[in-house]
Amino acid sequence: MKLFRLITATLLCCVSISSFATEREIDSVAAIVDNSVVLESDIADIVERVKRNAAAQNQTLPSDAALRTQATERLILTSLQLQMAQRMGMQISDAQLDDTIRNIAQNEKLSLDAFRQQVINEEGNYERFRERLRDEMITGEVVRANVQRRIYISPQEIDSLIKLMEDQGASNEQYNIGHILIAIPSQATAEDITETKDRADKVMQLLRDGSDFKRIAIASSSGSNALEGGDLGWMNINEMPTLFSEAIRGRKKTDIIGPLRSGAGFHILTIFDIRGENVADINEIKSRHILIKPSIIVSEDRARSMLAEFAAKVRSGEADFAELAKQHSEDPGSKLNGGDLGWSEPSIFVPAFRDTLNRLAINEISEPFRTEHGWHIAQVLDKRTVDATADKKREQVYRMIFNRRYNEEASNWLRELRAEAHIEVMSEK
Repeated sequence: MKLFRLITATLLCCVSISSFATEREIDSVAAIVDNSVVLESDIADIVERVKRNAAAQNQTLPSDAALRTQATERLILTSLQLQMAQRMGMQISDAQLDDTIRNIAQNEKLSLDAFRQQVINEEGNYERFRERLRDEMITGEVVRANVQRRIYISPQEIDSLIKLMEDQGASNEQYNIGHILIAIPSQATAEDITETKDRADKVMQLLRDGSDFKRIAIASSSGSNALEGGDLGWMNINEMPTLFSEAIRGRKKTDIIGPLRSGAGFHILTIFDIRGENVADINEIKSRHILIKPSIIVSEDRARSMLAEFAAKVRSGEADFAELAKQHSEDPGSKLNGGDLGWSEPSIFVPAFRDTLNRLAINEISEPFRTEHGWHIAQVLDKRTVDATADKKREQVYRMIFNRRYNEEASNWLRELRAEAHIEVMSEK
């Protein structure tokens, strides 16, 4: 009997170990990225999503091997950014995530329930969508926090661009640009550069022979938008990297441009579409806020609960928002003014703050929400639409220069982040 029990226990142990081994095989490690890993299941998820989107748009795709390579690279960069976010103490709360989802649903003119069902129908798993969106929000804030401080724009640069735009007729056209980057390896030799140029020339020839740009981008590009077919979205010509704007100027829709050499490699561009932009009217919001920064003394939960208490007291009439801001806010730029941020376009703020302001009605006070700066409550005092005056034109030109520099510096920063990391990609089984 004892022998039977021993054999049974041994068999059960083996079954358990076998099951565990099978489970691990399903979710095996595809790459080691500093102190984290990229899992095969996550790669498969991205590949499946790209295939699903391509099918919906009747878009042809490259081989599964090319898709896997692009998905792996994206997950490596995401992992590096998430690890940095952890070191910086940066996180996105459930409340922030809910606010963002609410804004997405509103933009698509759907109720939250309808939006949830749409995600389930398209992706199968709503919770996975939520966590992917949370990661995207975190990585966006990590890039902004590290890149913004690398950018300085002088008044002279603004004056020069205003004059240039006036001399050229100040076109408001926007371009939907496609981008393929054939990257040069770090510490490249002359032979490496020659080989990379040959690859770029071959890609150019494929495109001139009629190959689909987005398909080639997915298969060949090292750019951060490769899995989107190299689509960089809509940009004014003065928001593009200087290398791109000089090459795009005067070109027409569907033109293939390149290869253009930069420190990153050889760039190939196309113009998917061109549109005019009406910038005569600008929507502005007058707002105020109270900022509490988590620290060794004030925990995340304590900062959030303090602000929740402040908001409740203001709503009930027990306290005045401006007085609370003067006493407690840690934003030196607005503290003495009772948290008043004045009139501004919401787009100048970080996304979580911008989205919260856009959602609030006049005089409404938000629930506590987190940005890269700390925990906030905000109140919208008024809204208006104004003409694009000379001052507004300077602001717009500043943003054009900033967007151009930001795109360039973000690419540089991501390359530096990857170059300094320990990355080991496992061979596919």
